[in-house]
Amino acid sequence: MTRAAVLPAIGTPLRLAEIDLPDPGPGQVRVRLAAAGVCHSDLSLSNGTLRQPAPAVLGHEGSGTVTAVGEGVTGVAPGDAVVLNWAPSCGDCHFCGLAEPWLCANAGGAATAPYAKLRSDGSELYPGLGTAAFAEETVVPAHAVLPLPEGVPLTDAALLGCAVLTGYGAVHHCAQVRPGESVAVFGVGGVGLAVLQAARIAGAGPIVAVDVSPAKEELARAAGATEFVPAGDETAKRIRALTGGHGTDVAIECVGRAETIRTAWSATRRGGRTAVVGIGGKEQQVSFSALELFYFGRTLSGCVYGNSDPARDLPVLAEHIRAGRLDLSAMVTERIGLDGIPAAFDAMLQGRGGRALVVF
Repeated sequence: MTRAAVLPAIGTPLRLAEIDLPDPGPGQVRVRLAAAGVCHSDLSLSNGTLRQPAPAVLGHEGSGTVTAVGEGVTGVAPGDAVVLNWAPSCGDCHFCGLAEPWLCANAGGAATAPYAKLRSDGSELYPGLGTAAFAEETVVPAHAVLPLPEGVPLTDAALLGCAVLTGYGAVHHCAQVRPGESVAVFGVGGVGLAVLQAARIAGAGPIVAVDVSPAKEELARAAGATEFVPAGDETAKRIRALTGGHGTDVAIECVGRAETIRTAWSATRRGGRTAVVGIGGKEQQVSFSALELFYFGRTLSGCVYGNSDPARDLPVLAEHIRAGRLDLSAMVTERIGLDGIPAAFDAMLQGRGGRALVVF
């Protein structure tokens, strides 16, 4: 028996409940969670923006300790500290064959099969994004855990599982920011804060943070922003004024709204790169004229999981953490219990805070 925050049905509030987890089967691992980040993707799963079978236990950004392993598991053992990987690549599909594991066609398979039961009535539960981190313990496929490198705090390491891999990858893999390039970051949430830190590590400058909440300026500057622009009708114009009238070399959108994507595009210089990290609904339609696509010569790209390979990138991130270049704790604006997740969802809807971290 373990406690979890359960989503009874899409569009309903989460509620605390006791659930029964099975022993790990062949190729599975049981993990006792140390922490789980509350990501905007969890909110999108709960309200139906992203597809999710229900009832479910959400949460995909987590870290913890292995307590048991099933038959055939050799990569980790009980007692090992691990980070959850919500998008484990299969290694066999078309995209994995192209060395693009972030696009793996089979990464979401675990999310479609029940993994536990409600203790109260025996109802089957689905694991949000295959990981179900909003619980004291979870059972996941062995390839959905990554050994935590030494020197990384176990609790804060939860952020590596989504926000940091996504933000760092958006800068270094997707946008391929070079030293001295200017960068604009739209949305100062958990991923946006990771993008700002990654842009600083890349040697970018100036680094412009954009958010609807002026209260986030201090948080953004602490993460690496050299300028802060409140979101509004004049955002793109103000960013061009900060960059010699040209716009930034790179704009990274971390919100997933049509108007924000359009503004990020408009704030990018001719020949620059606009990367969309935020996940929006299918109703969010963005329009471009054929003439502007030709004239501005910009590159617009989607960015899935930061175009990251967690097995490759986690050791790199750990080295940045050990060297003091990447500060995980600075991204955490609130440490909560399971019962604090609904309030954290509300804060995201209202554009408040950075990353709330459930600490077990």
